[in-house]
Amino acid sequence: MSGDLQPDIRSLTHVALQNFFLQHGGRKFRADQTYNWLWKKGCQSFDEMTSLSKADRLLLTHHFSFRVAGVDHFQASRDGTLKVVFRTHDDRCVEGVLIPSADRYTACISSQIGCALACNFCATGRLGFSRNLTTGEIFDQVVALSGLAGTRRDEKYTEGGKKKNLENSTVPGHNLSNIVFMGMGEPLLNYENVTQAIDRITSTDGMNLSPQRITVSSVGIPKMIRKMADDGVKFHFALSLHAATDEKRNQLIPVNRKFPLTEVSDSLKYFYRLTGERITIEYILFDRVNDTRSDAQALAGFCKSFPVKINIIQYNQVADSGFVKTSEEKLRAFVEFLEQKNLVINVRKSRGEDIDAACGQLAGKIKQNAMLAEPSTPED
Repeated sequence: MSGDLQPDIRSLTHVALQNFFLQHGGRKFRADQTYNWLWKKGCQSFDEMTSLSKADRLLLTHHFSFRVAGVDHFQASRDGTLKVVFRTHDDRCVEGVLIPSADRYTACISSQIGCALACNFCATGRLGFSRNLTTGEIFDQVVALSGLAGTRRDEKYTEGGKKKNLENSTVPGHNLSNIVFMGMGEPLLNYENVTQAIDRITSTDGMNLSPQRITVSSVGIPKMIRKMADDGVKFHFALSLHAATDEKRNQLIPVNRKFPLTEVSDSLKYFYRLTGERITIEYILFDRVNDTRSDAQALAGFCKSFPVKINIIQYNQVADSGFVKTSEEKLRAFVEFLEQKNLVINVRKSRGEDIDAACGQLAGKIKQNAMLAEPSTPED
């Protein structure tokens, strides 16, 4: 087998790897070694599996491929935020962000290439939807951003944006304090690959990170919120709300017409009833859109049905979107009103404002530049 006909090695379970080696005259412990290289050490080629014999590596090469999302380049902000572009095996781009805070690092990763939901304020929505990321491609983002956190902490990081500057990575996952699925795409529309990636990240034979360090953010797909509850997920869940009335949320998040707030709220009640986990509400404040006292009253009302903490987010400007972030005065008034209602509020400042840090911005520029660089087709 060759090329794209070869299955991705990382699509196999541990048991499937064991069966593969047994079918080819090997022993089960070879599968253990291979699995360790894939998910604990985060290797991205068969040549890296140095504890396997050359014959075993050739056997794997003949039957499988590595469909890697490799670092293509990055942008560094003055505030320390790092926007990373990953290029997939089929030459598509997806983004991840490394966000420093004191001596902590948060990795913001993507779940899809593009997004089908087309939220009006989001740069990713303008890209359209290409495909879901695989478990391995999601995992690759975490490994790379963890390595970057390690190199920056060790003061080995230099700007330049080329892959050769990113080779001083340390043990995957050990340099990250948190992982958030808040990048490109809707995670709950790629549920299987997202949850499988989280399993690899949190399992003892993987990165061994606590699931309590992971947050999955969604605009709210009621059926999938209920599935998370039924599955007893251990990671945190965050709802990207941004408006607490259907009239305004329909304008910001078109899928709200399909899944109105009553359905979303009912699914959140179900989630809390089964898991006992407090829900995070994310709310971007847009000037003269959702930043009034009545908007704050609606938000407080929405949050009555289950324990929440609310993250008020300052908008990271997207060109030609028509949206701008609210003023500091309106932000303070909004927060003060919610605090008077005894709600837990955190204000998240914009990061990376001097680079293309908003979700989808940099990937969109790369896609546009690639289209402009393509030779035109002569007319018949």
